[in-house]
Amino acid sequence: MSATVHHVPAAVLKSFMADALSAAGVPAADAEFCSDVLIAADLRGIDSHGISRLKPIYVDRIRDGVVNPVTDVEFVRRGPTSAVIDAHDGLGMVASREAMNYLITQARQFGMAMAVIRNSSHYGIAGYYPLMAVEQGLIGISGTNARPSIAPTFGVENMLGTNPLTFAMPTDEAFPFLLDCATSVSQRGKIEVYDRIGKPLPPGWVIDPQGNTMTDAHEVLEALVRGQAALTPLGGIGEELGGYKGYGYATVVEILCAALQQGAFLQALYGRSRDGGKQPYHLGHFFIVIDPQAFCGLEEFRHTAGEILRALRNSAKAPGCRRIYTAGEKEYLTMTERSQTGIPINASLQQDIIALKHLYRLERYHFDFE
Repeated sequence: MSATVHHVPAAVLKSFMADALSAAGVPAADAEFCSDVLIAADLRGIDSHGISRLKPIYVDRIRDGVVNPVTDVEFVRRGPTSAVIDAHDGLGMVASREAMNYLITQARQFGMAMAVIRNSSHYGIAGYYPLMAVEQGLIGISGTNARPSIAPTFGVENMLGTNPLTFAMPTDEAFPFLLDCATSVSQRGKIEVYDRIGKPLPPGWVIDPQGNTMTDAHEVLEALVRGQAALTPLGGIGEELGGYKGYGYATVVEILCAALQQGAFLQALYGRSRDGGKQPYHLGHFFIVIDPQAFCGLEEFRHTAGEILRALRNSAKAPGCRRIYTAGEKEYLTMTERSQTGIPINASLQQDIIALKHLYRLERYHFDFE
C-alpha cells in the first residue's frame, strides 16, 4: 500500500460513506444525509470531522451497540418557537436535521425559534446546521456538548467537552459568515489528525495531571481516554491570555445543551458505564434560527453583514501579512479548490477506507491507494 497522500473525488467519497453507513444498518435516506454532513467537512478542510470519523465514530459505534443505526426522533415538547427532542441514542445528524427543519419553518412564522436535543450522539461539524438556515435566508446558531476533554481554568481534570459555539449568517458575498470552532485551543479530532500523520502537537494544547504541556499526539489520545490529559480552553493555560473566556464559553454551551433538556452533562458523557464498558454518550445539542425579516429585511441584513466583513478584510494589515480573512472565507476557498482536486487521504485513513470496503464488500469502489 502506498504511504503517499491520494486525492479522491468528493462525489466518490460521499457515495462510499453512504453505502458504508447503509451496510451498517442506517436507512438509505439517513445514510445519504449523514454522508453529506461528513463530506461537507472534508470539502471545507475540516479533516478532523469528515471521512476520518466514518469508521471510529459512526460505523464502529453502531457495531458496538453504542449508537442506534435507526434514529427514532421524538418531539417530547413542541411549541410555536421551541422544541425538546429525544434522539433515543440514534444518529445525532439525523435528529439535528429534523430539529433544523422544524425551526426553519417556525422562525419564518414567528421570527425566531430554538430547539434542544437529548440522548443524542456526535452530530458532525456544528456548522452544517446553521448553514441549513443560511440557505433559507436565515441566521443559524448551534452548539453541542461532548465527552469530557477540557480542564477548567486553574484545573487539570478533563471536565467539559470541546463544546463548539457556532454561528452562520447570510451576506451579499459569495459565501456566508460562518464561525465554527471549538471552545478549546484545539479539539480531539485535530489531535487525531496529528496522530495519523505522526506530527507533534504545539505546546500548550494539552496538559497532564501536573499541568505540564504534552506534545505526543498518540500519547495524548490514550491519556485523554484514561483521564490523564486535558485540553486547554480557548485562550490557553491560566488567565493571562484569556483562558477563562474559553472556559466560560464552553460552560455556556454545556448548560444550554444539558439544562434545557434535563440531560447528561460533564463527566456523565464519557460513554463508559461504571464497570468500564461502552455505553451511549447521551449528548445534547441546541439550535437557534432567526429570521432577519422580523428585524429589518433579508437584503438589508445581507448587505450590512457584507459591508462589515469587507471593512474588516480591507483594514490595515500587520507587516509581512498579505491578507485578512473573515470567518468562513478560508473554508470557502478550500471548498472551491477541493471540489476540483478531490479530498486528500493520508496513509492511515487509507487503511480505514480499505477495511470498510472489505468489511461491507463494497467492491465496486476502486481507489488508487489499494
